[in-house]
Amino acid sequence: MSSATHQIDQTAWLRDPDVQRMLRVRDGDETAFAELVDVYQNRLIGIFTHVLHDSSAAEDLAQEAFLRVFRARHRYQPTAKFATWLFRIANNLATNRQRSVSRRKEVSLKGSDSGPLGHRPEENLAAEKSALMPARQLDKQEMREVVRQSLETLNERQRIALLLNKFEHMSYADIAVSMDLSVQAVKSLLTRARENLRLQLEPYLTGSSDRETKK
Repeated sequence: MSSATHQIDQTAWLRDPDVQRMLRVRDGDETAFAELVDVYQNRLIGIFTHVLHDSSAAEDLAQEAFLRVFRARHRYQPTAKFATWLFRIANNLATNRQRSVSRRKEVSLKGSDSGPLGHRPEENLAAEKSALMPARQLDKQEMREVVRQSLETLNERQRIALLLNKFEHMSYADIAVSMDLSVQAVKSLLTRARENLRLQLEPYLTGSSDRETKK
């Protein structure tokens, strides 16, 4: 990137009000930091909860993310939107936590029986749930639960990319920066995630559509 292009990009990022807040944090403004926490805390907890399926761990990681932001304040440079930078920190934390949990599960499975149903992937469980769907239209709360269960069938990177795109309304380019991927890799992740979700939700949506047609 040329110096002129970098200057243009940096000028664009400086228009981000949260970048301006972070620059104030860099200069010692504790009120600006509190404002950033207020804006992003629940959003981070929401993302972490979807990824980790553990609200307590999600709150811990959100706190750790802000702690890292505060520790990095003196060397902060506006090289992206603040949300993009923050969710890159969040992505790294979630990835590290998932790896740690996976290692613990591997040790646990080696040392204990997985139960009478065996150790089956979430995809099989979701398929079983859809086969047992009641012959009535799901209400909003039930449909949210179906969507949540469907999200759990995605792998970690697909889930994070989809959450950032749909819940945070981040562009492909911003997601790429947050996840340390190319834009094309993000597009591929989102395409696979949407197709996987479609396959999981299709029995519910088709059933609902058929019931509406018969009325």
